[in-house]
Amino acid sequence: MAGMNNKPLAPWIASQLETLLAQRGHAWLLAGPSGLGQYELALELARAWLCEQPSALGACGSCASCHAIEVRTHADLFVLMPETVLMASGWPLSEAAQADIDDKKRKASKEIRIEAMRDAVEFCQRSSARGRGKATLVFPAERMNVVAANALLKTLEEPAGDVRFVLASEAAHQLLPTIRSRCLVHSMVWPRSEAALSWLQAQGMAAAPASVMLRAAGGRPQEALEFYRPQDKSQVWTELPRSMARGDLTLLKDWSPAQTVSALQKLCHDMLAFKTGAAPRFFAATDLTGGGTVASLTGWAQALAVTKRTVEHPFNVGLMMEALVSQAQIALNSKH
Repeated sequence: MAGMNNKPLAPWIASQLETLLAQRGHAWLLAGPSGLGQYELALELARAWLCEQPSALGACGSCASCHAIEVRTHADLFVLMPETVLMASGWPLSEAAQADIDDKKRKASKEIRIEAMRDAVEFCQRSSARGRGKATLVFPAERMNVVAANALLKTLEEPAGDVRFVLASEAAHQLLPTIRSRCLVHSMVWPRSEAALSWLQAQGMAAAPASVMLRAAGGRPQEALEFYRPQDKSQVWTELPRSMARGDLTLLKDWSPAQTVSALQKLCHDMLAFKTGAAPRFFAATDLTGGGTVASLTGWAQALAVTKRTVEHPFNVGLMMEALVSQAQIALNSKH
């Protein structure tokens, strides 16, 4: 069974797809942390619902419906995402949204706006163009603001006869409880490390970098692949603890503040685990330094948590990066 662009689906996604297709329901919520393939599974579910020749394993991959989804023009599929995610994923914006952004009236939104939700509600009320029913895909569902979520709730409560929904979320606890209760909830499966490593190697990673990147991503293969591209970061990841202990900023020259904060939180987590006799999760134990104290590392963890709240809007990226590395160096070398 093929996934988008006719690439084989990861085996743990394919098995979950088969499980979901064997069950009935008009609204699914795919829930789990990032990097487990919620979006891929949601899209394959919608493709199978709309496919002209579906099997128990999913969509055929070759009919007119599958082709229409491939080229992002299917009249019976509504993809509801923040504009930034739509653009990154190759889905078209509405004409009104595209015009606003082109005319620089506003920036692309990072949340699912009420205007897009109104379009989705109107779509749900129309008849199916191809006669196979309609599907609405929402991702990441937690990015709906309260007004948009309430508008969706009404449609979920009283859906038109031929529309199905799949909501994919990386933070399902942030959704309105009433939305969660209207959906059948599917918890995303964590793949075994052997299967994840095999899949990463099939995506073009060598065995050694695949192992490092999978650990860096906390066992989440999709996230490992996204972190690996566009260039191999496995060597950088291995060197990161000692580099931060030296206060060396050069290793992070191509990283965003958000990537840096995430990496430093993982390093801080593993150093605290190391200090308290637990196994590290994101780094090999041999890559960690022996410096810092439980008190200095705990203080660093609290400071990183505060920084994370505003990391998407740094006043000065260069100064922020210097401050982050300086903070890391102090924490990793403290004797108190």
